[in-house]
Amino acid sequence: MKQSLPEISTTKINGVSLVNPHFEADSSHFKSLQKVNAQWVAIIPYAFSRQNDPQVYFNNDKQWWGEREEGCEKLIQLAHISGLKVMIKPHVWMHGSWIGDFDLKSEEDWLTWEKAYQKYILTFARQAEALNVEMFCIGTELKIATTKRPEFWVSLIQQIREVYSGKVTYAANWDNYQNISFWDQLDMIGIDAYFPILQQKSATTNELITAWTPVKGKLRAFSEKVSKPILFTEYGYQSVNGATGNHWEVAMKPDQKNETLQANAYEALYKTFWQEPWMAGGFLWKWHLGDHKGRNAELSFTPQDKAAEKVVFRWYSQKQSLLR
Repeated sequence: MKQSLPEISTTKINGVSLVNPHFEADSSHFKSLQKVNAQWVAIIPYAFSRQNDPQVYFNNDKQWWGEREEGCEKLIQLAHISGLKVMIKPHVWMHGSWIGDFDLKSEEDWLTWEKAYQKYILTFARQAEALNVEMFCIGTELKIATTKRPEFWVSLIQQIREVYSGKVTYAANWDNYQNISFWDQLDMIGIDAYFPILQQKSATTNELITAWTPVKGKLRAFSEKVSKPILFTEYGYQSVNGATGNHWEVAMKPDQKNETLQANAYEALYKTFWQEPWMAGGFLWKWHLGDHKGRNAELSFTPQDKAAEKVVFRWYSQKQSLLR
């Protein structure tokens, strides 16, 4: 018999996903987060893999400062000094493809990869415990690896629990959260929420709220089924035409710029989810420390210095953090 999820809280995790910088940050770089009143940050220690290669490469001198262990440590300390809570959210980047498509052909290769991935994750789980990090994400969008190797993930969660005492989640891609078999071992259902809800050039807030309705129903039912709250481990929109549809197919060209759609999409997401007791909150994608005026910044996911920034500030100013 399906269990109903009790009301958890009316407060929310109001977070941003940091772009871990190539330079050594200081406390001044965190002042920009006041522009959206964020109370949480996701800090992302990247690793790298290649298709058909059972290795996970991380903590490499060629990586940006903020992506390595030393940089993550400093960023966590700076975040806490700034009064922010932290989720460490490891990402494995696969050159030339999406990590969700990562696959291996032999049992031997999978065992090699699992050993390498375990080393990567436990390195940062131990860091999370040492620095009193409030939440730890065990992986991001590993669609095939989580489906093919569920026993590994259950074992990994147990090992993480042995070294880390905070909240633990996993970041499933929006089209794969229902296929994750180990949600019962975690504290929250993590979803990178890039649902393609409306395939058109632009849209009003009300049109987008209507488009969210069937997805919202499915998420609520899944939350009740698993008896866990849902956390949007990533959410956000590019500031271009068509960004509420298949975002990976949009034209990133100046003549396609659409800040109004991005702002409307944020407003619709908050109106749809932020007052639901089964919704824990989320981390918008993404926020740059320091200069954010780089290549395609005016079209990219960041809401910085765009109409969406004011929308985020208004909603993030209404609630306090869910976890204390």
